Amino acid sequence: MKNKKHLGSSFDDFLHEEGILEEVTEVAAKRVFVFQLEKEMQKQKIDKMELAERMETSRSAVDRILDPESPSTLRTFAKAARAIGKHLKISLA
Repeated sequence: MKNKKHLGSSFDDFLHEEGILEEVTEVAAKRVFVFQLEKEMQKQKIDKMELAERMETSRSAVDRILDPESPSTLRTFAKAARAIGKHLKISLA
C-alpha cells in the first residue's frame, strides 16, 4: 500500500467550501502588490507624499492603495506602477 503524503482536501478546497476563496485570493494578490510597491518605494526613496504627487492624487488615496483590506482597481494599480517607473503585469494561473 502506498503512503499518502497529504490527506484530505487542499486549503483552496477548504476556502471554496467556506465561500471565501475569491475574497481571500483578492486580498492575497493585493498584499503581494503592496509588498512589491513598498519595496520599490524604499529602493527609490519615495515616500507616500511623493507617490501621491506622482500619481496626481491625495496622500489618503495612497494610504488606501497601501491598505491590503481596502479595495483598489486595476487602473489604480497601473497608475501606482507607472508612478514608480514600472509596468503592471497580470496573468492567469
